[in-house]
Amino acid sequence: MVSENVLQLCQATETVSSVLAKDPTAAPGEVVKNLYGHHKKVFNYDPENNRPAASAQAQEQALKCGRWGPTQPSSLFLQAYADALSCLEADPMSGLVSPPLMGSHGIVPLTVIAPLADIMRHCSNMIVRAEREVFFITCSWSPSVAQRLVKDALIELSRRAGVRGQKVVVKMMYDKATAANAIYSHQVVKPEVYSGEKIQLPKPEEIPNLDLEVISLHKLVLGTLHAKFCVVDRKAAAVMSNNMEDNDNVEMMIHVEGSIVDSIYDTALITWNNHFNPSLPSHDTPATEVGLPTSDREPVYLDRSPSREQHESTADGQAVRLPEHMPDDPHWDIDINGEITRMQSCYSMKPHESHLQAVNRQLNLACKNKILPSGPEIPEGEEMTPYISSMTPAPVPMALVSRPPYGPLNMHNVYVPQNEAWLSCIRNAQRTIFIQTPNLNAAPLVPALAAALKRGIQVTYYICFGYNDAGEILPGQGGTNDQAAQALVESITAEERQRLHICYYVGKDQDHPIHQSFKQRSCHIKLLIVDEHIYLNSQPASLPPLGTNPSNRSPKPV
Repeated sequence: MVSENVLQLCQATETVSSVLAKDPTAAPGEVVKNLYGHHKKVFNYDPENNRPAASAQAQEQALKCGRWGPTQPSSLFLQAYADALSCLEADPMSGLVSPPLMGSHGIVPLTVIAPLADIMRHCSNMIVRAEREVFFITCSWSPSVAQRLVKDALIELSRRAGVRGQKVVVKMMYDKATAANAIYSHQVVKPEVYSGEKIQLPKPEEIPNLDLEVISLHKLVLGTLHAKFCVVDRKAAAVMSNNMEDNDNVEMMIHVEGSIVDSIYDTALITWNNHFNPSLPSHDTPATEVGLPTSDREPVYLDRSPSREQHESTADGQAVRLPEHMPDDPHWDIDINGEITRMQSCYSMKPHESHLQAVNRQLNLACKNKILPSGPEIPEGEEMTPYISSMTPAPVPMALVSRPPYGPLNMHNVYVPQNEAWLSCIRNAQRTIFIQTPNLNAAPLVPALAAALKRGIQVTYYICFGYNDAGEILPGQGGTNDQAAQALVESITAEERQRLHICYYVGKDQDHPIHQSFKQRSCHIKLLIVDEHIYLNSQPASLPPLGTNPSNRSPKPV
């Protein structure tokens, strides 16, 4: 149930963003204290025996707590949102976003399901096309193809800004824990450090037309900065599953535009916490008002054209031969449509290649030990399409259901919007549950799935064979995928097992799963789709199915 207190929080006129719009010199951390510091926080609340049943009243209250645009959320969406909002009673900042911005709306013109570097190719294009401001936040950072793509993009952005006679403000965050984080969690990184061997961002003299500021965030002992997103000119944001490193993972990203960008921007401000030096150019130009005034070389938000069907993207990619956008050999595109065509061209057949061999070539790029294809030939119409045009006819409801980093060596901070939204969707599913994740072993999740199966719900989940087994088997980590699956199977009847489908991720070019320790075909995507219309990934939750692209997943039952 959404309390009167939470309703007032969500209907308040002030947010962290709006306060900074009036005073861009203020530190977001201080603004948070002034707005929400008087609310008593409860960190050890155990929700397990206190979750109310779904109700029309809760959904009606939740409807009042968001700015949903032209499309009203479904009852399933509103119930999940109501359950996520309940966490604000214990801590208004449990969602790491100002409560009035937690529920919003927007569009998703691009979905990417692809190897890590292909996601960063899009992010690098977003950075290069920036005109005033870039906010980039990630978790793990190491020298890699991804890092080099971003470095090249920053150098090119500086060059373009110089041609325009402008300075672009760039804020970057990652989690690189040092002893200094024990004193203060948000450590400003000096240029000689961020341009050094371990990070390899550009030196100040390489980017004379950028004002670059870098922070490393870690709350000791276990408070990891785990978010991965990028906001450009407060017009567009990319929310992704990948870190900045070299690995064989298939990852997922959604590019969003519209009012939801203001919510993600607000999260960026709160995560940054410190004073901005210099301040952000977009501080008083929200995405709701189309963000910063720029030259609009690429249409955004409602000016975008309808989605391209996947067969159209495939045909366009096959019709041209475009060079791949690579570190030290960049090929920038002017818009998303150009990126889709270039990427599909790279995944298309070259002379004397089959579709299977083309995919094998691309998936092997990230592998030190390359492998031959073992899967069946890929027929026309089922080619891998890593960049998916996913524009909707109108904006759709979206909600930010996040969680802040938590440092103490305990599990007291589990009552957060991210957890409650997931569990609510599973608890209230009517037909189907689909999950893809590298590991499925969270303590509350296994019994929730068992309960869904007992209600007659079809449950399908994909996991990665052997993903991080050495870490997951440690005390308090939930156990390996095999152990969690066995526990789930043992908790249900033989009849209920007929509704359960547990599959290992299998690379598009393979006919069997490959253990993650070989680092050849792994999957790091984290998503939940319920009743074919609610989709949750690692940050925004939104109403429509956002291009799950089954061509990139081949099932292999566990």
